[in-house]
Amino acid sequence: MSKFVIVDHPLIQHKLTLIRDKEASTKVFREVTNEIAMLMVYEVTRDLPLENCQIETPLVTTTQKRLAGKKLAIVPILRAGLGMVDGIINLIPAARVGHIGMYRDEETLEAIEYFAKLPQDIEERQVFVVDPMLATGGSAIAALNQLTQKYKVLPENITFVCLVAAPEGVMALQSAHPDVDIYAAALDEKLNENGYIIPGLGDAGDRIFGTK
Repeated sequence: MSKFVIVDHPLIQHKLTLIRDKEASTKVFREVTNEIAMLMVYEVTRDLPLENCQIETPLVTTTQKRLAGKKLAIVPILRAGLGMVDGIINLIPAARVGHIGMYRDEETLEAIEYFAKLPQDIEERQVFVVDPMLATGGSAIAALNQLTQKYKVLPENITFVCLVAAPEGVMALQSAHPDVDIYAAALDEKLNENGYIIPGLGDAGDRIFGTK
């Protein structure tokens, strides 16, 4: 079974509180979402492999460490996942960015795909799939199904990163993709009758882009 990790650093928890507040402006919500994503990168990338390399400092020749292994890709689930990309890119500027578009049918709560554009060598990369919310798990499962089945990315090379998760979504995602690690800034109480996380953030996409 994969890992489920809550990144509970005090700065992350403080910033999460700021964007939970319904009075937070679009500007604040957008900026702080990126800040939280950037802070989470430290924990999400903790297990990236390193290799020795020899360099010359201004004083001596020395053996130091640099990243090794697979190249990285960030795949936001549209549209809310876009709100986390810049924060991650700030720390991993060489990562490629792909996009998977999903929307949730308001009646069935099922995820429906409408767009996909990924790096050509996506199957050779370590992939971070990002979406602020893990609610029912439908969008995340659908996105990971596409990555693993159509694009042949190995499940163990995928990490799912979100800000807020519901227990129902975590259980569903782990059941569908038991080899994919999940990182969240918070595990909230439950889903309401409309499939929204309680206490949650509201609709992250609308709050990031100011569309409601």
